[in-house]
Amino acid sequence: MSALNCLPTIPERERIVVLGSGWAGYVLARALDPKKFQTVVVSPRSYFVFTPLLASCSVGTLEFRTALEPIRSRRSTSEFYQGWADDVDFNKKTVQIEESVMDPMAGRALVEDRHEGPEGQIKQQMDHMSKKGKLFELKYDKLVVSVGCYSQTFNTPGVKEHAFFLKDVGDSRGIRKRVLECFETASLPTTSETLRKHLLNFAVVGGGPTGIEFSAELHDLINEDLKKMYPDLVKSFKITVYDIAPNVLSMFDESLGKYAMDTFKREGIDIQTSHHIEELRTGLPAPEMGAPEIQDPQGCYTLRTKEEGDIGVGMVVWSTGLMMNPFVEKAMAKVHSFPTASAATTGEDVSEPRQLEWQIKQHERTGGVLTDDNLRVKLAAKTGEEKFPEAIMQDVFALGDCAVMENSPDLPATAQVANQKGEWLAKMLNSGDVGKKSFSYKNLGVMAYIGNWNAVMQSGGDNNIKGRVAWLIWRGAYLTKSVSWRNRILIPTYWALNWLFGRDISRF
Repeated sequence: MSALNCLPTIPERERIVVLGSGWAGYVLARALDPKKFQTVVVSPRSYFVFTPLLASCSVGTLEFRTALEPIRSRRSTSEFYQGWADDVDFNKKTVQIEESVMDPMAGRALVEDRHEGPEGQIKQQMDHMSKKGKLFELKYDKLVVSVGCYSQTFNTPGVKEHAFFLKDVGDSRGIRKRVLECFETASLPTTSETLRKHLLNFAVVGGGPTGIEFSAELHDLINEDLKKMYPDLVKSFKITVYDIAPNVLSMFDESLGKYAMDTFKREGIDIQTSHHIEELRTGLPAPEMGAPEIQDPQGCYTLRTKEEGDIGVGMVVWSTGLMMNPFVEKAMAKVHSFPTASAATTGEDVSEPRQLEWQIKQHERTGGVLTDDNLRVKLAAKTGEEKFPEAIMQDVFALGDCAVMENSPDLPATAQVANQKGEWLAKMLNSGDVGKKSFSYKNLGVMAYIGNWNAVMQSGGDNNIKGRVAWLIWRGAYLTKSVSWRNRILIPTYWALNWLFGRDISRF
C-alpha cells in the first residue's frame, strides 16, 4: 500500500472526499463550490443511477443510458477514483481505497461482502472476484460517507445465487435478458407444455414501490408488445407478487394500497400477501423433475413458499429492503485512535479521551451510522456501562441509506431523503454554516406506477391522487428530477418512440 501522490493538495482549497456515487454522494459532489473545495469522489461504479427509472429500463420502456449520469464529464469539477473504501483512520484523516476498475460485479446489486466469496449469479465465470485489488491511501480534510446499503435477502437459501435484483443498471439489463429468454424458450417446439408454463410464471418478491412498479412495467411489456410477437404464449404467462406483510405499498395510505391491489387483480396480476419465501433453487418442482418430456430441467427455477410449497417459475425479482453495508459494519465499527484534532466530546466529561476505546455509534436496529442534526458522525466510548461518553466528529459526515439521524430515526431510507441531505450539506459547506443550522426533511410525497398508464400518489399532506392524473404527475416528476439535460431530452424521446413503434426487445 502506498500514499497517494498523484493528486496534489491545493493549499487554498479543502479536500472533501465523498465515498459513494448514489443519491446523497452524487448530489453533494455536484453542488460543492469548486472555488472553495477540492472534491474527490470514490466509488466502485463510475456513474450515478437514477434508480426510479430502472424498472422502465428493465422492460425496454427506456434505454439504460437514460438512467445513468457519469461521474466524469466535461462539466464535472470533481476528481474521481473507481474503488472501494476499505478502511478509515479518523485521526490521520486518511481513507484506504481498494481499486476496482476490473471488478466483475460493477453494475450489479450487492448482497454480501465482496470478499466472502463469489456472487452466485456469476460464480462460475468470476472466481477471481474475491481477490483484493491494490490498495492506496487518500488524505482528506472533510469526509462524507454515503456508501449506501446492500440488498436484503434474509439469508434465504438460493436467493443470492439465483434471484434478480433491481438496484443497478446491470440488474436491469439482466432482467430484460431473462424475460426475453423465457419467452424465446417457451416459443420453441421442443419445449414441453409443463416447462412452458413454468418459464412464463414470473415472481416478484416484495410489495414495496420497486416491486409493484416492476410488476406493472412487466405486465405492460407483455400486453402491449410481446402478445403481438408471441400470440400463442399470452394465455400462459402469469405475474405474482409475494409479500410477507398483509398489504402491499404499506407506506401509502390504506385506500391507495387497496386501489393498487384492486387494479392488479383486474389486470390479472396475482398478489399473495402474508407469504413466506423459504427457498429458491434451479430446476423444476420435485414431482416433475423426472418427467420424460422435460429436456432441460435447469431452464427454470423452483420457488418454495411456506404457504404453497414448491412453485415453478421462470424468474424471481427480489426487492425486500436493505441490509447495512459491510464497510459500515466492519471497517467503520472500530476507531483506530480518538481524533483529538477534530472530535469534541459531549455529555460525560472525559479528561483523557485517547485512553478510551471508541467506536462509531450505530443504530440498534439497522446498524446505520448515527449522526447529529448537522449530519456529523457520532462516536461512542466502549465502557461497558449504560451511560458512556460520546463525541461528534466535526469533519466527518454520513448521508443516505447508511446513515440515521439520532433525533429523527424514523426518516425512510429513500432517494428523496438522501437527495435532500446531499443538497442541504452542500449548501451548509459552501456557506460555512455547518453546525449553525439543523437539517429538516420536507416530505414531498411518494408515488408508484401500477400499470396501464395509472399510478398512485400520496403527497406530503393528506392529498391522495390516483389513476391517469397521478401517472402524468409521476412521469413529470421523474423527468424534471433527471440530472442532466441530455437525459431530460432522451427520456421523453424514448417514451415517444416506444409509443409509436413499440419497445425494443433485442436480447444482448
